[in-house]
Amino acid sequence: MDEVDCAVIGAGVVGLAVARALALAGREVVILEAENAFGTVTSARNSEVIHAGIYYPPGSRRAELCVRGKALLYDFCASHGVAHRRCGKLIVATTADELPALAQLQATAQANGVHDLQWLSAAEAQALEPALACVGALLSPSTGIIDSHGLMLALLGEAEAHGAALGLCTTVLGGELQTGGGAVLELADGTADGARSRLRARQVVNAAGLGAPALARRIAGLPADSIPREHLAKGCYFTLPGRAPFSRLVYPAPGHSGHLGVHLTLDLGGQARFGPSFEWVDTIDYTVDAAQATPFYAEVRRYWPGLPDGVLQPGYAGMRPKISGPGEPAADFRIDGPAVHGAQGWVNLFGIESPGLTSSLAIAEVVAGLLAEAQE
Repeated sequence: MDEVDCAVIGAGVVGLAVARALALAGREVVILEAENAFGTVTSARNSEVIHAGIYYPPGSRRAELCVRGKALLYDFCASHGVAHRRCGKLIVATTADELPALAQLQATAQANGVHDLQWLSAAEAQALEPALACVGALLSPSTGIIDSHGLMLALLGEAEAHGAALGLCTTVLGGELQTGGGAVLELADGTADGARSRLRARQVVNAAGLGAPALARRIAGLPADSIPREHLAKGCYFTLPGRAPFSRLVYPAPGHSGHLGVHLTLDLGGQARFGPSFEWVDTIDYTVDAAQATPFYAEVRRYWPGLPDGVLQPGYAGMRPKISGPGEPAADFRIDGPAVHGAQGWVNLFGIESPGLTSSLAIAEVVAGLLAEAQE
């Protein structure tokens, strides 16, 4: 049986960031990925926004790790040549009764350590974005956009340069915790007969994203009551051909449901995409029905009245790896070490949805710290 110091399960942006942090600390690391390439699931199906840390409850891990992760991410992009742009974002009120929501956002941002939001009048906002319609707005200058694939390539490259190895088409079927720490993992490769093997890892990080709770349930010795139930929420994006008349992201003021509405985000080439929608689903399905664009027009025209008819095209869909369901308060990020489940040398990452990409390097810091403590 092969043995390794650290196994990271999942090669999305968070798993790659964790693997890099461990490799930089001198650890022997193998990354186990079920797909035939890294970053093909949640990390490839998002808005590629670098979030400022505005929306999340003060004191939550989502708030703390987003603000810390944003600073780390901008530094990493600058030092590693990852394409990004600090383009800024406008959060807009389109009616007077939405202005209090902006004031509440500003207070939440302040409590989270985000002190650069600027209150704009309608005229000031429209001076920045002439096509915009609003009665007031908040400008978030530290919001940005990033090439997520380029980020993951840089994370993987640095991890591999420090000795980490990536195993693609490697499914973790299950495993068993070991006395004294770590686990023996049961693996299947991507061949037709699914050849089986076993790997002993002294420390394991479950960064399997959508599949993290299901994977945890397949590990003998992890307490069942420490594993949350997973919920799937689908979001669809629609794209606009050509260039949109905006240079910044535009988000509507959040509604009472907590859903942030239909955003206008931009890629690094200037193409606009609108979304995401929000739908609780039972199965993973990435199809985008063109008819779903119909309600988007009314939502977008609240802040961009000039959106032409019939221009929105199906883009892509993503799944949020939620651990809270319909009618429940949004769950915080969970980084569960031995203090939660009692298993030495094992860390579960649960519910790492937005702002997971922004927070990835900060999450990696926390995980690496937990595993370093376990070695002492």
